[in-house]
Amino acid sequence: MLVLRGFLVLVVFFLLGEAVRVLVGLPISGGVLGMVMATFTLMLRGRVTDELAAASQGLISVLVLLITPGVVGVFFIADQFAGHWTAVVVALVVGTLLSVFTTLLLMKKLTTEQARGDQHD
Repeated sequence: MLVLRGFLVLVVFFLLGEAVRVLVGLPISGGVLGMVMATFTLMLRGRVTDELAAASQGLISVLVLLITPGVVGVFFIADQFAGHWTAVVVALVVGTLLSVFTTLLLMKKLTTEQARGDQHD
């Protein structure tokens, strides 16, 4: 039952993101907008509920299946990238490096804070 409630929360944020996308006319995925809204909501609350954590763990185990449709879609429109491969490669490399660097900084910060918390106990 916990997982179902968590999925319901995720679906509600997806639908909210999709509604904002349609109403405002933004050229971005409703799912991305929904996850940004979910992130800000969780940041304001300061915690993640057990339901959302349980649903998220289930999704993490099949994350590759969630990414695959986008990769397949790019394969079918690859001819539209003709002449733009340099920009695509630079964007992929820079995006990957920024993602790894951000993850490194966040992990370093969180492990430092956790170590400080363990010392005070």
